[in-house]
Amino acid sequence: MGKKNLWILTEERPKREVIAQILTKFATDNKLSCFIDTIRILPILENGRFSFLYEVVGFRCNQIEKVLIKSVSGSSSFVDFLIFYQEKQPTQIDTPLYAIEETKTDDKESRNTGVYQRASKFVFIDYYYPNIKKIMLYNLKVKQKETPTATYIFGTRLLLTIGVEILGKKLDEQIYKPFRSVDEIIALKEVMRSAPKGNVPIQISKVKDVIVVSGKLIKSDSLSHDPSIGALSIICSAIRKLGWQGELVITQHGLKQSHIQAGNKFIKIANMLDVKIIGLTIPPSKKQDTYWNYETEGEKLGTIFIHSVVENFTKGHSIFENHAGCEKGYFMTKDGEPIPLEKYYDRDAYKLGDKTKIISIPDLILIDFGRDEIINIEGKKYKFRQNGIEELKNFDEIENSYVKKYYPKFKIIRTVVLYGSEESKVVEIEVGFLLNEKGDLILGINAPKLFQEAIKNLIDFWIHGSDRTKKPSFWDFIKSIFQLKK
Repeated sequence: MGKKNLWILTEERPKREVIAQILTKFATDNKLSCFIDTIRILPILENGRFSFLYEVVGFRCNQIEKVLIKSVSGSSSFVDFLIFYQEKQPTQIDTPLYAIEETKTDDKESRNTGVYQRASKFVFIDYYYPNIKKIMLYNLKVKQKETPTATYIFGTRLLLTIGVEILGKKLDEQIYKPFRSVDEIIALKEVMRSAPKGNVPIQISKVKDVIVVSGKLIKSDSLSHDPSIGALSIICSAIRKLGWQGELVITQHGLKQSHIQAGNKFIKIANMLDVKIIGLTIPPSKKQDTYWNYETEGEKLGTIFIHSVVENFTKGHSIFENHAGCEKGYFMTKDGEPIPLEKYYDRDAYKLGDKTKIISIPDLILIDFGRDEIINIEGKKYKFRQNGIEELKNFDEIENSYVKKYYPKFKIIRTVVLYGSEESKVVEIEVGFLLNEKGDLILGINAPKLFQEAIKNLIDFWIHGSDRTKKPSFWDFIKSIFQLKK
């Protein structure tokens, strides 16, 4: 194996602990010796501008030149990470080594989200990369449930059947093993607890050369019932994986012909697996040219950047994140306890139609211990900056219910972080930071001190951290930060 770069393409905000697990997995699979110290994810500046590329430091392997991370935007059913091992930046015609889906959700919190809701991604990716290694990575923040539910066991065994590897959870190999036959799948599903009254149960039956699977696919007058889409996708995929060549039919779906669109992810999966939807005609799906593209427009380019710079170049860090298009995190208390945020502060009133009872949450909450400040951040594209400024007014409930409760002595700041345009300055005092399309780092007139410190340290690192003719090393980073703090 020659020395190449390891490229990590992701829609998510890359987390240190997740990147460490990915690097360990790659090294283990390829029998490589490596050292992992404190992982840091550093934005790469070129001539003072952000290159829209991050480098991972704190990892050393003689067969890997660099570990590089870049943001992408995927199709409707994109996994969280694609991993490439090659010299040059990946293009859509290159084949990745791994497709990795990350989740913080355990069976303890949600049976469906923990296994079914993400399952369709592993089925869908075979549309583009049939032989890719698929991994479900559990980045758990809460204690793993001691006694798993039958739903979780069934779903995990289906994942194993279609070749998905599970990382980050302890699994009893006597319980969690791939199904050996279609009849075994049917038998286990039959003894599982029935769905609550009024719900459409997922049931599987076989009559001669036809297998019928029931499941509701309708939601909000469209084919969008995600848990069922995931469950039916992986059930059908496992049945085909085990060699079933007869008919495979979905019933009790609740759909009309008008709901069937060729571009829908489940319709694409149905075409791929030769699945019929009873009573309806499935149009052929045209394969999209690309599974992913490099992200060049999304607001999260700005919020993920400021998040990364603060956590790597200051003593500040995040206590909540909800970057656009990324998995929502927990609110972290001062004692390090993760708390899932409520969606409503009066659920009953909301369900009765009062939509003002929803809790508006920021895209990012940072804490500056040195200045006793909490920074609530709304991310927006530059052209929607006025919308972001307006949304700052809606954070009273989250501040009263969470921030002031767990951090009562901290001053609360609200600010907007923007991405986009070619503007070289911002005039609105509510805007704390702008990352423009050229990669310029533009602080607002009234930018939080934590932002100012982070950007100063980042720029100083790239200017003073090493000789300008070579990229800074991890030890250059440590030395420059030490010098800055003296």
